[in-house]
Amino acid sequence: MPSPLSADRPAPQPGGQLAVDTLIQNARRLRGDLDAIRQDAARTDEDDALLRWQRALCDLAERHLDDLGTRLGQLRDGITSDGVTAPAPAPRAQAPARPEPGAASGLAGSAEWNLLTDDVSWSPELYAVFGRDPAAGPLSLDELPYVLIPEDQPVLTAMVTGCLIDGKPLDGEFRVRRPDGRMSTLHMTGEPVLDADGCTASMWAVLRDVSALRDGQRQVAESRDSLTRRDHIARTERRMAVELHETVLPPWRGSLRLPGRGPGVLDVAAHYLPPRSGDLAGGDWYDALALPDGGTLLSVGDLAGRGIPATSGMAMMLGALRGMAVAGIEPAALMGHLNHLLGSTMPPALGSALCCRYDPATGVLSWAQAGHPAPLLFRAGEGHPLTPPDGVLLGAATGVRYEQENVTLLPGDLLVLHTDGLTRGGDRGASERLLALAPRLAEADSARECVRTVVAACGGTGRPDDACVLVARVGA
Repeated sequence: MPSPLSADRPAPQPGGQLAVDTLIQNARRLRGDLDAIRQDAARTDEDDALLRWQRALCDLAERHLDDLGTRLGQLRDGITSDGVTAPAPAPRAQAPARPEPGAASGLAGSAEWNLLTDDVSWSPELYAVFGRDPAAGPLSLDELPYVLIPEDQPVLTAMVTGCLIDGKPLDGEFRVRRPDGRMSTLHMTGEPVLDADGCTASMWAVLRDVSALRDGQRQVAESRDSLTRRDHIARTERRMAVELHETVLPPWRGSLRLPGRGPGVLDVAAHYLPPRSGDLAGGDWYDALALPDGGTLLSVGDLAGRGIPATSGMAMMLGALRGMAVAGIEPAALMGHLNHLLGSTMPPALGSALCCRYDPATGVLSWAQAGHPAPLLFRAGEGHPLTPPDGVLLGAATGVRYEQENVTLLPGDLLVLHTDGLTRGGDRGASERLLALAPRLAEADSARECVRTVVAACGGTGRPDDACVLVARVGA
């Protein structure tokens, strides 16, 4: 409601009607574009924190646009065709009906408190903002603080005091308790109205219900905080999984000679290839271990899953495998024990594994597999996969019997053991590229150089899964 004592306020200029109509059309166009964005967001996963944040932002923008359209409509209706501001209706003569719950959200009304006559004038909309019956009349400055919640009363007191005594403009928010018990957040802006002597004669203000706006902002903030927490948890889990993975895998780097000396010694090297940036580490492992009887254990495997559960399960499997190998258990029986162990964990898990036991005295490699790619044997510049014995995935079934194969290795032979992440992920030519490396592997000076060659050919960045590769070359 415009103040009768504020004649210095500018009136709308000619042509204002056309400008407001243009703004309303632009607001409607933006509202339509926003609806299209919200429909796309509605089809997304409800458990995704980032998408929940985007939907909250859409809801907040929708409330802003709806409120803008309402305000522009009120502005247009208050401008006549000749560009002169229409007179404000009498507050009580056209008082609106009592609003339904929630209908006041976004409404704005004006008020003026006259300090000389103690008169109070409210616009009809302000009664709806406060949920107050127009028959009860407006609230005086003395009565107004009592509809606020107690903790916000000092805010209103400071605003009014600064306006009436120091001539400061009003600008602040407080919460009011409506007669129906609901709480609303109101934003109050205004200014003192001076008389001819420069003294404060009255206080004029506009109060707007911003409850929906603040609710939307709070939802956006909560979604953003939730996203931040989830991102922090994900980064922490990735770091812990990587640290656990690096701790469990064999600490040796470069080539390892097993056993240390004698005929048939193996030159061994291995490498772990992490998944693409941002993905959690999986349960892939490699291992090479000198056994008490002079033999050598070679093993690679992959436990299903990602993150800490997969890496901790991998640590359990690798520890059990080493213990049974040191105890002299053959690869086939060892696979059976691992299958029982994995099937009895809670919750049950799946995994694949390849276990080889090499005897340097005889050159015999005994091996068994559980749903895992067979070793690749390179000899005289040519490569081929070994014929796999029967074996199903670990944890897939109980009481399974695993078969075992034996193959005699010759001096200069090269074995490549790898997990399926090296040749998976849509790269169907990876296996062929591995076998095509035979001439280059034959010319390599060490197992370490062979690993580098394999990684360069098949270990490119952007892989969806982690992988391990282990190379063992039989010495003369």
